[in-house]
Amino acid sequence: MRRDPIFYQMFQRSPELLFDLIGQRPRNADEYRFDSVAVKEPKFEIDGVFLPPEAEPGVVYFCEVQMQKDEELYERLFGESLLYFYRNSPRFSDWQAVVIYPSRSMEQIKVYPHRGLLNSRQVHRIYLDELGDVASLPVGVAATVLTIADEREAPELARSLLARTEQEEFTAKERGDIIDIVTSIMVYKLSNLSRREIKAMLGLNLTEEPRAIREAKEEGREEEAIALITRQLRRRLEQDLPEEMRSQLSQMPLAVLEDLSEALLDFTCLADLQTWLREQG
Repeated sequence: MRRDPIFYQMFQRSPELLFDLIGQRPRNADEYRFDSVAVKEPKFEIDGVFLPPEAEPGVVYFCEVQMQKDEELYERLFGESLLYFYRNSPRFSDWQAVVIYPSRSMEQIKVYPHRGLLNSRQVHRIYLDELGDVASLPVGVAATVLTIADEREAPELARSLLARTEQEEFTAKERGDIIDIVTSIMVYKLSNLSRREIKAMLGLNLTEEPRAIREAKEEGREEEAIALITRQLRRRLEQDLPEEMRSQLSQMPLAVLEDLSEALLDFTCLADLQTWLREQG
C-alpha cells in the first residue's frame, strides 16, 4: 500500500470495506483492525494489514493499493506477507492477500512465477474500473471508484454519494466518516481548490469546531480556541497529545489554528500531526 493516503484513511475508519471489495466477509468482520506491521531480520514494513481479534486465531489479510506500475510488486508482497505469517503463525489460522489496482494496465507483467497464488482463492485482485456503476455499488465501495473518476465527472459523483448518506441507513459516525472521506478524495483530485472550496462545491457546511474557532478568533478568546482544537485533535487521533505538541498549539496564531482545524480531517495518526507541524516551520 505504501500508505496511499486516501485508502489508508478509508481502511483505518472502516476495515469492513476490504471485505465488501472482495465479496467475502468473515463472521467477525466488524472486529478486524487495520494496521501496519514490521518484520525484523530482514526488516520489512507492511503497511496494509487487517488483523483479526486476538481472542481466537483468525485470517490475516494483507492489502496493497497499487496506483503505479511496480514490476516487483508480487515478489515483495508475497515475500513480506509469508515471512510475517511464518513469524506469527500461532496467531492466525490462514492468510489472504488483496491487491487493488486502478486498472489491469497497472499490474506487473511477470505474473507467471506467481500463477499458483494469483489463480487461487487466496489472492484477490481488484480493478477499480471494473467494479461497476457507482450508483449501484455500496457507498464505501463506490468511494473507492471515486478515486479514479475523471476530474470533470468527480464532483457530480461525489454529490451523489453524499446524497445517499442521507437516503440510506447510516449512523451519525458512519455518515460523518463518509463525508470526510469523500471530501478528502476531492481535495486530492482537485488540488487547486482548498478544502473549504471543495465543501462549498459539494454543498457541505463547515464543521462546528472550525466555526467555533472562527467565532473565538473574532471575539479574541484565544484560550477557548486552543482548547477547542486540542479537544478536536484528541478525539480525532484517539489519544492525548504530548506536552510538547500542546505547547506548540498554545503558541500558534488563531489563523493557523483555523487552518489546522481543516487539515486534521485528513489525519489518521499522531505522525500526521507531527508532519503538519513541521511544515508550519
